[in-house]
Amino acid sequence: MTIRAARAGSDYAPLVHVVILGCGRVGSALARGVERLGHSVAIIDQNAAAFGRLDATFAGQRVTGMGFDRDTLVEAGIERAAAFAAVSSGDNSNIIAARVAREMFGVERVVARIYDPRRAEVYERLGIPTVATVRWTRDQILGRLLPDAVTAQWSDPSGSVLLTAIPPGAAWAGRKLRELEEAAGVRVVCVTRFGEGVLPDARTLVQDGDVLHVAVTKARATAADTVLRTGPEEK
Repeated sequence: MTIRAARAGSDYAPLVHVVILGCGRVGSALARGVERLGHSVAIIDQNAAAFGRLDATFAGQRVTGMGFDRDTLVEAGIERAAAFAAVSSGDNSNIIAARVAREMFGVERVVARIYDPRRAEVYERLGIPTVATVRWTRDQILGRLLPDAVTAQWSDPSGSVLLTAIPPGAAWAGRKLRELEEAAGVRVVCVTRFGEGVLPDARTLVQDGDVLHVAVTKARATAADTVLRTGPEEK
């Protein structure tokens, strides 16, 4: 099988080479997922025993070494890689490796897992997309434990704009989404209706059972949640 690497988003080839740093639970699952999609993959870990998380059918390359070491990255095929993911247990290792992959080897599709959400914002500003594990996990658990709490499904790096899911109160049924947006100070991005996603337009009406996925500023989130759950003000 021929693996072609592409670095520009518009030229992304059907089959690519992906390098992953960290063979923990996330890294090993990611490696198997990449391989399952037909791509070639190399996974790096400084602890050779970590590769035991990969089953016997895994055909990708296992490289023992430091993920930000140039020789280790070259051995893993970074020079032909279309993408690099740093998902080791160390924030510093992840961000250094991600910057080396991008700045030294020109890999454009790079992502780093970061445990400290405060660092994540800084690294996003440096142009390194991050996944803030602790913040995402916290918000997911809060959303399940306290369904009435405003929890973010997504936020921008500064945390000032949130994407959250809110079931509107019954009083909104039959009203236009545009009216709801104006009253709550939100933008409805998507509606989950009968288990399927719907992209709303100017004519979309709220129905019973809808879940609204809305973009809202952090400062406005609590007030908007109250408006959406209680219904429009009667004039």
